[in-house]
Amino acid sequence: MARSNGTQSGMFRYSEFAMAMTVPRMVFSKAEDRSDRVVLRHKLDGRYQDVTWQEMVTKSRNFGQALVALGLQPGERVAIMAPNGPGWVFADLAIMAAGGVTVPVYQTESVANLLKILGDSGSRFLFLHSPFSDRSLVERLDQLPELEKVILFHGQRDDPRFLCLPAFLALSNETHLIALEQRLAAGVATDSATLVYTSGTTGRHKGVMLTHANILASIAAAIELFDVGPQDTCLSFLPLSHVLERIDGYYLMLHQGAVVAYAESVDTLPVNLTEVRPTVLVGVPRLYEKMHERAMEQVQVSSGLKKQIFLAGLEVGQAHTAALMAGNRPSIFLRLAAKFVRSLAFAKLRKKLGGRLRYSISGGAPLARDVAEFFFAADIPVYEGYGLTETTSGVTANSPAAFRIGTVGKLLPGTKVRIAADGEILLSGPTIAAGYWNLAEQDAEAFQGDWLHTGDIGILDKEGFLTVTDRKKDLIITAGGRNVPPQVLEHRFKSDRYLSQAILFGDGRPFLTALLVPNFETLEQYARRHQVDYLNCCDLVTHPRILQLVRRHVERLQSDLPGYSQIKRFTLLSRDFSNELGEITPTLKLKRRIVARNFEAIIANMYLDRDHGIHDSGFCMVDDKGKTLNQFAADEA
Repeated sequence: MARSNGTQSGMFRYSEFAMAMTVPRMVFSKAEDRSDRVVLRHKLDGRYQDVTWQEMVTKSRNFGQALVALGLQPGERVAIMAPNGPGWVFADLAIMAAGGVTVPVYQTESVANLLKILGDSGSRFLFLHSPFSDRSLVERLDQLPELEKVILFHGQRDDPRFLCLPAFLALSNETHLIALEQRLAAGVATDSATLVYTSGTTGRHKGVMLTHANILASIAAAIELFDVGPQDTCLSFLPLSHVLERIDGYYLMLHQGAVVAYAESVDTLPVNLTEVRPTVLVGVPRLYEKMHERAMEQVQVSSGLKKQIFLAGLEVGQAHTAALMAGNRPSIFLRLAAKFVRSLAFAKLRKKLGGRLRYSISGGAPLARDVAEFFFAADIPVYEGYGLTETTSGVTANSPAAFRIGTVGKLLPGTKVRIAADGEILLSGPTIAAGYWNLAEQDAEAFQGDWLHTGDIGILDKEGFLTVTDRKKDLIITAGGRNVPPQVLEHRFKSDRYLSQAILFGDGRPFLTALLVPNFETLEQYARRHQVDYLNCCDLVTHPRILQLVRRHVERLQSDLPGYSQIKRFTLLSRDFSNELGEITPTLKLKRRIVARNFEAIIANMYLDRDHGIHDSGFCMVDDKGKTLNQFAADEA
């Protein structure tokens, strides 16, 4: 479907160029002057291996020829389900060069969800990392009549519906190369480039249709704010199925000639950071929150002198950041003090991050203010931005030229914003998606004229900085008719050193409740220091002294809020929220609906009155997986 995108005067200089090209044409044209330079790096046999521009383009064309040989037609969909790596890039560029539409699927997606996405998109082919150990995929392939072949990056399967990579690449000949080049030349910016399925935090997956023009306009806007170039290396660890990583950690880097190095996994990220020593890191808030938590934990157990140096560095760094945010030039004394104290206080942290970071980007969810302040104080600024799959990645961002901690920055060039009467953020511009795939009702609701109704609530200040306060659908309306944005308090709880996760409930209820996940490492340290005896996590979180500690912190964190915005009871869990149980997305955002369903009985217990046994004490419950859950009901204030 076609949609008119809003414009504004002084449209950024790249727009005409963007409208004249497609993504693969952009990449292939950039390769002409970069043939021998390294573009991708990946770990193989324990060492990072380099891929040159010439090799990337040659292999992408080989993949494209083979797709043409298989019969792929322009506009048809091809799915990719694989971890980040060169093979993902080769397949993606090949699909688009052949006129197809890439359908990325998270590597961690369940077979059931994979089948739904393949069925809904009508994908004709699927690139798969390796044969599924779960035979349910093979057994259910017949449910997908449009899926003709599964192409394996690694391994093989004795099944005619599967093609190993060598067999796939052997399909093409010179005729297919000619056809590929013709399709590459015929592509236009308004063609669909990709069909990206949202991660489904509030319901079913929705396929968002993005054009080549959307992607190239997003790249154009980003380079106006961030001076990335051939001197840079980006460490890629967010799934390429996520639009933030796809646009800013992949296409943008290729456009600017930077090197993309792939982390082996999220678990190996600390090691890969020191190996790659990136200058650019694109992440989500949970990554930076965990870094912050670990740094603060180490400070708590360090010697008195080291702790004093760290606190001094933090204080001086915050003063320096505050002066910059106010638009002032810090005094020479503050500049010298910041340079000296920061070098002492944060040298170890910088080394762990590789020692060369220039730009750290955070998106996908709100970043806690104290976490942002910490990294800015450490002179490792994390620039928070805002965008959706429907906006082709970011539409606002903080940047070196203009930043305000606690906001998601100013509008990127080419984008317009309006705040509706109910506070909803409305957006218009060249990066707004063409619409939803096969969802006419949702499409009409979200895309109204030139304006995208984001579903987010926000405030735009006089200087043009946008603050996102909550999701419209997440607003809690209590039984007393009070509107409560849950993320405000959730972020406060997560900022506490003894808490790791928090999620609030209370829609239609007389008061708010919360599920809280402790930071077990700091909690165990507290227990050792204060001689709290425990054998396991269940013992720890049900111990009266631990419950009193958590309750004190909860009361302090919400003491300045009106009564209706405070939680009255909470449940302390003995496990974190789980990707395996569907409670978090691959980018670590909580799925409220799934969490509410999985913990339905525990949430209901928090609303029982005192006569039914909910008192100032903890008790242990066991879920259907045999994992312990611990409940503590705080006093009703």
